[in-house]
Amino acid sequence: MTTTGRLLGSGRTADVYEIDEAWVLRRDREEWGDAAAVGALMEYVRGHGYPVPRVRPSDSRTELVMERLTGPTMVQAWVAGSMTSEDGGAVLAGLLRRLHAVPGRVIHLDLHPENVVLTDAGPRVIDWETAERGEPGLDWGMSAIILAQVALSDEPYADPARAMLTALLADPSDLTEEGLVEARRRRAANPTMSRGEVEVLGEAEELVRSFMEQA
Repeated sequence: MTTTGRLLGSGRTADVYEIDEAWVLRRDREEWGDAAAVGALMEYVRGHGYPVPRVRPSDSRTELVMERLTGPTMVQAWVAGSMTSEDGGAVLAGLLRRLHAVPGRVIHLDLHPENVVLTDAGPRVIDWETAERGEPGLDWGMSAIILAQVALSDEPYADPARAMLTALLADPSDLTEEGLVEARRRRAANPTMSRGEVEVLGEAEELVRSFMEQA
C-alpha cells in the first residue's frame, strides 16, 4: 500500500490523498474497479493528445498514482464566478468530441462538471473508472442525463445545470435515442444513486429528449 499524506478529497467510491507536490493517490474504497487498467487507458488517451493527468505505471486494483492538478473544478469555477454555465456546457461538449476522435472508440461515461479540473494549461478530465470502449451517443447521453438530474433537483445548482445542459446540447447531433435510453438504464442501476436521483430519471430523460426534438 502506498504511503500517503493528508486526505485531499472524497467521492462516492474513492478517496484522494496527497503524496507530494507533484503526485496524488486515488484509492478505491469499494474495490469495484481495476486501477491498473484505468491508468493504462488514461495513458492511452493522453498519448493521443487528450487532456488527462499523467499516471505512474501500477499493477494495483485499488490504487492509482497520478499527476497532482492545480486549479478548480468546473463547479468550483462557477461558484467563484470565473466560468459561466454556458461556457461550461461548451467546454463539456468540446471535451466529448475530442475524446470521441481518439482511435478506439473510448467513452468516459462520467464526464460532468465535477470531473473537469481547470488548470493553467487548460481543462483536464479525471475519474476514468467507468470508461470503456463503446458508442459516442452513450457518452453524450450520460453527460446530458447527469446534468438533467441536477437541473430537476432542489439543489442550488439546478438552474446553472439546466443552462449548462442547454449549452452542451446546442448541437445534439451526436446524442442518439439508443444512447439516451441506455444512459438512463445505467444510471438507474448505479448503486451510488440516491433514491431521489433515481426517482427523477424519467423526467430527466424527457428533458434531454426535448433538446433532440428541437434540433
